[in-house]
Amino acid sequence: MAFLKFNKQELVNLSYSLKREIILANRTGACCNTSIVTCNTRRYHGLLSVPVDNFGGGKYLLLSSLDESLLANGKQFNLGIHCYGDIYEPRGHKYIVDFSADPVPEIVYKVGEIVLAKSILLAPDKDQVMIRYELRQAPSKLQLQLKPFLGFRNLHDLTHKNDQAHTDCKEVRQGVAFCLYPGFPDLNLQLSTSKAEFKYAPYWYDGITYSDEMRRGFDCREDLFVPGFFTMPLAPGESIVFSASVEEIAPRTLKSRFEKIVDALPPIRSNHEQLLHRAEVLKRDRGGHKQITAGFSWLGTGLLRESLLALPGLTLYATGDKAEFEEILDNLIADNQERLFRRTTQVEAPLMVAHVLQEYIDFGADARKVWKKYGETVRGIVESYAPGCRQEIALQPNGLLWAQKERTALTWMNAYIGGWPVTERAGYQVETNAFWYNMLCFAIDMERKYVSPRSPFIAKWSPVCDLVGQNFQPMFWNERGRYLADYVDNGGQNLDVRPNQLYAVSLPYSPVDDEVASCVMNVINKELETRRGIRTLSPRDVRYKGVYEGSQTDRDLAYHQGCTRTFLLKPYIETAFKMFGPSFAKKAQWLCEGFFEDLGDHGVGAFSELYDGDPPHQAHGAISYAPSTAALLGIDYIMEKYKED
Repeated sequence: MAFLKFNKQELVNLSYSLKREIILANRTGACCNTSIVTCNTRRYHGLLSVPVDNFGGGKYLLLSSLDESLLANGKQFNLGIHCYGDIYEPRGHKYIVDFSADPVPEIVYKVGEIVLAKSILLAPDKDQVMIRYELRQAPSKLQLQLKPFLGFRNLHDLTHKNDQAHTDCKEVRQGVAFCLYPGFPDLNLQLSTSKAEFKYAPYWYDGITYSDEMRRGFDCREDLFVPGFFTMPLAPGESIVFSASVEEIAPRTLKSRFEKIVDALPPIRSNHEQLLHRAEVLKRDRGGHKQITAGFSWLGTGLLRESLLALPGLTLYATGDKAEFEEILDNLIADNQERLFRRTTQVEAPLMVAHVLQEYIDFGADARKVWKKYGETVRGIVESYAPGCRQEIALQPNGLLWAQKERTALTWMNAYIGGWPVTERAGYQVETNAFWYNMLCFAIDMERKYVSPRSPFIAKWSPVCDLVGQNFQPMFWNERGRYLADYVDNGGQNLDVRPNQLYAVSLPYSPVDDEVASCVMNVINKELETRRGIRTLSPRDVRYKGVYEGSQTDRDLAYHQGCTRTFLLKPYIETAFKMFGPSFAKKAQWLCEGFFEDLGDHGVGAFSELYDGDPPHQAHGAISYAPSTAALLGIDYIMEKYKED
């Protein structure tokens, strides 16, 4: 039985089914993303989007959709569905009777006595999507018609009817190929049957509307080019495989390749197996360069902060693969020299490298070897925060870091409205200085153990580390509120109750004493903790927005002013276990269960970027988010360790 299923009543209800998305991705960076009834509701939706090396590796949508029609007894039944303004035409979803998400998404259509199953599979090692059609039941042979809608555009853009498109096709084995614009790869459309015929009938379908973009106030209409359609006979019990690929495929291998890939897919029978499946598709290996994709469908690959947050979870806690951990980290360091050592708007992100290495060592890596390989990188990052090295952040005489750049959000809370940051947080930021102290302590300790106690690095930075240790708690602790200020500027302490103070108590080297740590956890427990992660602002604050909805401005105001983040659960639960021991296990499990209850919402089988701060905590943002997935894997690992203990 499939791990995730939907029934006919849910599927034919568009207000329900259009909000549920499937996301398929592979190690090459290709992806397939659409709603469970295959009606595209976002500009990011499409059956095949791939990185195009000619355009800097950015992701481009090639095949937007594929409409199916059944021709039987002189009648045509259209199974596709598109939105034009507020009209849906055709309305093929009314024929859907079943949907299951694993091992691959399968949609079952029923038209009278005809039962047709459609399965969608993204090849694991190629920029290729395959769709298998199985005629499970029919009174007699019928005709299957397939009509491709082509995009050939950047994933973030929309395309429109134009006379620059090269609409001619060329024949390939059992199919045709198209390339609408220079620089794009060919899109090869092929079928496993030699009986398919392609009818060239070029036409632009104008005004296709993406309802989710419309709801959010974005440009939402585009024109898609349809070059014609395939027609082929299909008998009861017979199956046909359609392939869309950037390279020509041997058609005779399509059926066996489809079945071989499906047979090799690991079963999904539990929440943990679902996590492992999602972890795999968030790692990309294109051209031998392994990276982490921050999230689907619109977030980038190889982003510094998101990759560091997700790396231990997607590698060590998912598969225990230390070699893969190091390979991805090495690539991340090589790709982010500017951010790590010179300048960045993510001032805390370079400092997170130390914590990633600490997790690696705690997982069982040889500390001496880790420092031998990464010591130079860590020392270089520390040196880059010396006075005069970075414009966006300055080391003060008290040892703390002051971050400020006009009209720029320099931390992960980086939403903007009209060019102005919603939460600028200029000054001494609590999490940045917590990561700073942790990195200094880690670097000095490792240098002392594995290089020399008389190292020049230790002589230079030990006094700074001591200053941070002396000044952090007096700077941020608010005695009256009994928690840590979010940041301190020229006006004094900012007393917004936010989760950033969590890092001051969760990192291996904490700059606060046990009493302060207990108070911080207490306020987070009372005001920020939810069953869908940690809120970004206390509900007691007048600026708190508990629901992520409305205009772009409304959503940006909620993004860091109340919405929860799953990735913050890991340091929270980890710290709680350290404080309370195995007795916290039951609550930790309760805090995580809700994410698995939501697997049929938003991104089907995926773990979202953020959730409403208010119950019932609806999911929003990227439908499959690497730091969320990694955090839940990390929590699983922590809970298993405490079970063993």
